[in-house]
Amino acid sequence: MEAFYQNFKLGILGGGQLGRMLIQSGINLNIDFAVLDPDPQAPCSQLAAFTSGKLTDYDTVLNFGKGCDLITIEIENINTPALKELVRLGKQVFPQPEVIELIQDKRTQKEFYRSGGIPTADFVRVENRSAVRQLKSYLPAVHKLGKEGYDGRGVQVLRSEDDLDKAFDAPGLLEKLIDFEKEIAILVARNARGEICSYPAVEMVFHPVQNLVEYLFAPAHLPGPLTSKADEIARKVASQLKIVGLLAVEMFVTKQGEVLVNEIAPRPHNSGHHTIEANVTSQYEQHLRAILNLPFGNAAALHSSAMVNLLGAEGYSGAAIYRGLEEVLAEEGVHVHLYGKKITKPFRKMGHVTIVDADEESLKKKAKFVKETLIVTA
Repeated sequence: MEAFYQNFKLGILGGGQLGRMLIQSGINLNIDFAVLDPDPQAPCSQLAAFTSGKLTDYDTVLNFGKGCDLITIEIENINTPALKELVRLGKQVFPQPEVIELIQDKRTQKEFYRSGGIPTADFVRVENRSAVRQLKSYLPAVHKLGKEGYDGRGVQVLRSEDDLDKAFDAPGLLEKLIDFEKEIAILVARNARGEICSYPAVEMVFHPVQNLVEYLFAPAHLPGPLTSKADEIARKVASQLKIVGLLAVEMFVTKQGEVLVNEIAPRPHNSGHHTIEANVTSQYEQHLRAILNLPFGNAAALHSSAMVNLLGAEGYSGAAIYRGLEEVLAEEGVHVHLYGKKITKPFRKMGHVTIVDADEESLKKKAKFVKETLIVTA
């Protein structure tokens, strides 16, 4: 790492809000960044050396990576053969291309859990809508696209035969619908030495239609044994993947006291935004520490916290206007993060707000106030 502070360049594939916050954290370590994203006005475009290009194009990713010493990601939908070639050429790529490739397809993800003894919901692979119709006895279930589903897209709940027309006509999986008590997530960081550090579990509340996180509360309210079980499972997933970097492990806690892995993401994640203010070390700094093989920071929580996603209001598209910003900023313990996106669309992620408060009732009250007051329109 002799060149770390002089000639070292860290490339990020994806220029969205996760990359933006990664850069904001990396500035404190004097890291020089380069970013590749198809949107010329992506949130990272003004913060680092920026290249506009397709993340799924082999030559574009290869040529970008050749100018970097280490390459990381903030989105999974990228060209992994190009990343493998970069590794062959001597570049460091974390998370590893094989890990990204496995996670890109929800079918191989689920098969990885099954083969590794990691608890997860029962599932079957399906190739198209016709195959789903033949499995009507499997309902109620969740139909998931194998590839390219993100931010709530590519997921359809099928409760009865009446819903079968909603099934995707593409390869995917049919997963048993879980009657869960809570949805939680744990962030795990692992470095090249195999050392692991995990964050306290958080509880997520999803939008009932869009499948996007609306609220997050940290720490999650779980009995001690369940907290330990969830942490053990999350660490097991990271260990079996041998991932280098940050891994978000989303899980269901069932009414019977089981903990089941739902999905994983090999990068900083929506479920860790609150760590910027609420934990000793943010998820973004921890990801950098992991991929640079630096000592981990303390992941402990400093405060009880909540996070509210700022989504574009339904019915509005155009230049973004943030209504209620002054009222929200006047509240004690409220921290606003806007992502620099010029254009709003319905349910587009435009920012988030972290609230820290020692009193749980006050925390929930402020989270509700933020949700109802700060509205993104056009």
